Amino acid sequence: MATLTKLESKIAEVLGLAMASGVAADTVSDLLDEDRAELIEQLGTMAREAQETERRCKAVAGTFNRKKTAILAAARETRDEAVDMMDTYLDGEDDPLDGFEFLIMAEAGEVGHWLIVAKLNQRAANAEVQALTDWALPIQEEHFRAVTDGALALAGDADPDAEEG
Repeated sequence: MATLTKLESKIAEVLGLAMASGVAADTVSDLLDEDRAELIEQLGTMAREAQETERRCKAVAGTFNRKKTAILAAARETRDEAVDMMDTYLDGEDDPLDGFEFLIMAEAGEVGHWLIVAKLNQRAANAEVQALTDWALPIQEEHFRAVTDGALALAGDADPDAEEG
């Protein structure tokens, strides 16, 4: 398998995180009651945007000379690790606040990874990567704000004296 550069490796990571993001949004959405339709819709939007991010990342991966297969393999590894982390964090949980707390960590991680890709690309000057980061970073920042706001809304409605299950 081809050896990846630092930038190609980071592209694989953001691709893998996008793949895992859709799984996480669906998992946390399943924890919400129907009276949380706005949060459910928000998570649906995030899942769709993750699919579009995945599509765009794959397209950019195809522009690297003979590296797409290696990038996709590394992305699947990142996806699997992220999903395993989510499964460990949410094991046996049915509290949507716990789900949103996980999403805060996941989305913050995605924002950080996109910032790193953008920084690496300042020296690489790859136009396709630049267009991708220009598109993806504002979306990831919005996802982070959305899950933080969702978590705070859930926390605001929670009984602070209730016992944890």
